[in-house]
Amino acid sequence: MNPANKKIGKPGVTASDDTNLAEEVLRQSGKGSAEVEAVGTIDRADEVFEKTLEARFRTSESPVAKGVFGNSPLRLFAPHARPAGFAEKPAYLQVMAACIDIVAAHNEAGTLFDEKEKISDVCIRDLSEAGYFGLLIDPEFGGEGALLSDFMPFLTEMAAKGDATTAGLASIHGCIGAVDPLIGFGSDEQKARFLPKLASGGALSAFALTEPNAGSDLTQLRTTAVLDGDDYVVNGRKLFISNIRPGRTIGLVAMIDGKHAVLIVDLPAEENEHFQLDKYEIHAVRHIYNYGIVFKDLRVPKANLLVPPVGDGLTVAYHGLNRGRIALCANASGVMRTLLAAMLPWADYRVTYGDKIASRELVQRRIAHAASRIVGADALVAWCSSLLDQGYRGELECIIAKVFGSESLKEVAIEDALKTLGGRSLLKGSIVGDNIHDLLAPMIYEGEGEVLAMAFFKGLIKDPGNSYMGPVMAAMAASGVEMKYLLKWRGGKTLAQVGKLLKPANFLRLVRASLPMAGWIFRTESRFGDFQSVSEVNPKLRRHAKFALKNFTRLAKRIERAMLKYQVALADRQLQMVQMSMAVQRTVTMLAVVQYATERGDEATIAAADVLCRDLTMQLVGGLPDDGYFRACTKLARLVSDGKFTQLAGVPQATILRQYDQK
Repeated sequence: MNPANKKIGKPGVTASDDTNLAEEVLRQSGKGSAEVEAVGTIDRADEVFEKTLEARFRTSESPVAKGVFGNSPLRLFAPHARPAGFAEKPAYLQVMAACIDIVAAHNEAGTLFDEKEKISDVCIRDLSEAGYFGLLIDPEFGGEGALLSDFMPFLTEMAAKGDATTAGLASIHGCIGAVDPLIGFGSDEQKARFLPKLASGGALSAFALTEPNAGSDLTQLRTTAVLDGDDYVVNGRKLFISNIRPGRTIGLVAMIDGKHAVLIVDLPAEENEHFQLDKYEIHAVRHIYNYGIVFKDLRVPKANLLVPPVGDGLTVAYHGLNRGRIALCANASGVMRTLLAAMLPWADYRVTYGDKIASRELVQRRIAHAASRIVGADALVAWCSSLLDQGYRGELECIIAKVFGSESLKEVAIEDALKTLGGRSLLKGSIVGDNIHDLLAPMIYEGEGEVLAMAFFKGLIKDPGNSYMGPVMAAMAASGVEMKYLLKWRGGKTLAQVGKLLKPANFLRLVRASLPMAGWIFRTESRFGDFQSVSEVNPKLRRHAKFALKNFTRLAKRIERAMLKYQVALADRQLQMVQMSMAVQRTVTMLAVVQYATERGDEATIAAADVLCRDLTMQLVGGLPDDGYFRACTKLARLVSDGKFTQLAGVPQATILRQYDQK
């Protein structure tokens, strides 16, 4: 069995009914009960999911958390070795290669899409027969049992050499659709009933979570499932559900007795009075079906309810999201390859003032930028997927991959490809113009980037918050102190809180509670950098590794000081949280890419990693590009133009539109 496909959960772990730190922070800062309850619901679900994991795989022990708040070994930022029992070249790699050939052949024959511009039924049939939809399902249920560290790079290759939408279809089906919830949380009976048809492609899947009034805030879900005999009766609406058609099998998140739950639903073969599609026109994902769903007394067997050993439906939803975030980055990397492959022939064709624009420094910087982002995305995909294969939760790491992949795709599409191709990027048939919405939409898939940045930051500081700030908050509450009156001068109310603190019993309680925090502050402030050896890193990239390791120390102090400065008000300092979050994300990306490039070892990949690290360093410390940076870009661009950037091997080059006589 693939380690990433093991059933989730430990017996005996239950959610606590005690107030958690997130709730107490909001309450002390004066937030209303509705916000306190909503945030508490999400935070409790996160805590319960954490407890299902072995301690060494939890967020507090993740490479990112250990890097910021300790001295994380450099090797933790490199892809891990394959789990024991997996061949270096498993048989399913042949299945993957065959699937890419199938899609490429349909693309060539003009049969990839049907008359509605959706992925054709004949292509889906051919992919089903080849084993495409069972890649992540264990062999006992008719699948291939692929490792994520093989599956995710395959998505990149499919997007680059086959079709990005088809790659996305595999991600929806296997990572965020019904497959992952069943693998992780389904009973033996449920797996035996659903997984074989999902593996064969007899049923494709989707995940119905988003609602008209509920996106990032999952506490606003209104779809309900009420038990009636042997069935749940479902009512409600869903919105923006990709890969949804009658007859498909979905994971449905609904409220049961006021709690989130997940039902596996075999949708009716046709729309009826109980199940209807809410159809609308949408700019993005035009090659797959994306509709809303309306449920009116739809009956679903109660045997289809997923019952996680701990937590509720949010526990189930959280699990698949991390896979989906890596898949998004993998797909983005493939699409960036196609954009770069479209830029190169045009740069070699277009002549201005007697020279090809490929020789111009401006265009060379764009080529270098695109290549560097491809290598960065590949590095994060390799690293994050190997972490999940090992059993890590990967919450922080997968957010980094998602944000980097989607933002890089936007930059390469707009700043590099569109500007280089000029007016031709707006013509019908242009990879940019024809796909502009799909190039931008990933920024909001699997969580909008800045919202995820805040979630990343909250996840990062949760353990030190609980360990060091939590006891202080509890002491304050036990003393009857209201923090909101201490954070801002409010006359007599503030003086009253100070008076409470100065009472001997309260003062002693606070001092005792503050001792662990004082120790943490001392340890953080006394750090002077990370001096571990970077000799294993390629010599051309060692300075970047040293900078990133040292920057962790700076970031630890910056985060600790922000927690002390803003205290319970930090929850409202969204821009501060995003800024600190992105600083950590960029630092981590540097370490992941230098490790990845070192392992690959070829000149072009190392040059791309160097350019990316230079860019990230400037974003972290400020400053302007210098001549050394420009030379690095020129060198990388020439390597790409000369065919040394092997990441483009096999990627079709775009046809130059509106060619002209160059004489």
